[in-house]
Amino acid sequence: MARTPAVPQLDPRARQLLRTLIARYIRDGEPVGSQTLARHAGLDISPATIRNILADLEEIGLVASPHTSAGRVPTAQGYRVFVDSLLQVRPLPETEVERLRHELPTGSGTQALLGSASELLSAMTHFVGVVSVPRREQFAFRHIDFVPLEGQRVLAILVFADNDVQNRILQTRRQYDAAELERVANYLNQHFAGRPLAEVRATLLQELRAARSEMEALLASTVELAEQALAGSDEDVVVAGQSRLLGVQDLSDLDRLRELFEAFARKREILQLLERTLRAPGVRIFIGEETGLAPLEGVSLVTAPYAAQGRVLGVLGVIGPTRMAYDRVIPLVQAAAEVLGEAIEPTRS
Repeated sequence: MARTPAVPQLDPRARQLLRTLIARYIRDGEPVGSQTLARHAGLDISPATIRNILADLEEIGLVASPHTSAGRVPTAQGYRVFVDSLLQVRPLPETEVERLRHELPTGSGTQALLGSASELLSAMTHFVGVVSVPRREQFAFRHIDFVPLEGQRVLAILVFADNDVQNRILQTRRQYDAAELERVANYLNQHFAGRPLAEVRATLLQELRAARSEMEALLASTVELAEQALAGSDEDVVVAGQSRLLGVQDLSDLDRLRELFEAFARKREILQLLERTLRAPGVRIFIGEETGLAPLEGVSLVTAPYAAQGRVLGVLGVIGPTRMAYDRVIPLVQAAAEVLGEAIEPTRS
């Protein structure tokens, strides 16, 4: 999990009060006062003692006092201490794991699975679901066709092993006729179907260097077309449920919401943030300013990488207010990553 600088060691009473305060605030959305904590913290201490401990917690930056209330609310640093050392996370209930498996069935195309995963995370948390798209070059292609277009352009139709179909417009150095394109497609399908794109490109270049003269023309044409057709496409991120944030009490600042929605529309910053977590195992949590992105300063991001055949393909996660039920969102994100990887795995080879 992403971490901020260490805070002073808390004694057991302060830890229990902070845990109770944050749990009550997440549940109710209202500042928590000493009388409420006296009733719910399970500590045999007076409200006056509680007020003194709260003052200490405020002094070290873990809670704050809104001007309109005598109660306290957690700060971003308070949430960090909560999720790192005070939160008890239980595995996702089996009924919800089964829902994930039902909604993310094996054998579906990868793009369809990613869209479903993003929508499902949003529906199950009522926040925003995000899933980064794997690089295409990690998948084997099943079949390729080329169609001549006007001028020096060619349409490449790629069918991947995960059932995804992509159409790409290629700008070539010269004009190709239908017969030439058919020969190139036949060569690629016969010799390279079932192999990852990056491996195909490297092998073609080696074969061209070693080719006999009668093969050079075909291989030269194949290399030119394949270099573009089989190039890895830019990564993307699938975002679902942005409108759900409009009803979140903690995100009522319209200017901040506009910045957040613009970041969702651009996707670039969100993708860069997800990529930072790509090689980190398990769940990571960014709270407020920890994201390093101004539009996300008022929200939290919970992420986990998803993998197939032992290879990390991307990251999925949930973006919501800092006042989120972390004990529910964390196991949900973790389980969704595992189920998505299981669903993609049979389609990659």
